[in-house]
Amino acid sequence: MTTAIAETTLVSANTVATTKGDGPAADVSGAGNRVFLVTLSITKIVEQESLDVSIYGSADGAAWGAKSIAAFKQEFYTGEYPLLLDLAAHPDVRFVRAHWEVARWGRGTEMPMFEFGVTMKEVLPEILRDATAQAKNG
Repeated sequence: MTTAIAETTLVSANTVATTKGDGPAADVSGAGNRVFLVTLSITKIVEQESLDVSIYGSADGAAWGAKSIAAFKQEFYTGEYPLLLDLAAHPDVRFVRAHWEVARWGRGTEMPMFEFGVTMKEVLPEILRDATAQAKNG
């Protein structure tokens, strides 16, 4: 059995965002498997706003691609949102980081405010194989 990388924080829990931003680089080079479950947890919002969170990859942790390698769908509400990140198509990626954009519209203050966090955990090959088999067998 393969040993998984412990849960990694891409954006600290309860981070308050009022403008766009980036989380710190996380080293994924030691992962036994290149598939990860990334979870966006939104704990607080104000009405009439949106949050876009995407994942960027880097070979060295300094230079980041112009395009994201994965993205959550645009979110408007509190909750937990999963995303499967498969780095098989990105063999050069040794580091990942989260990037977020916020927007607000309508009445009231124009400044958006989200409280959220993003974590990432390696998916073991055995679990991925079992889940794929269950999905096929419906």
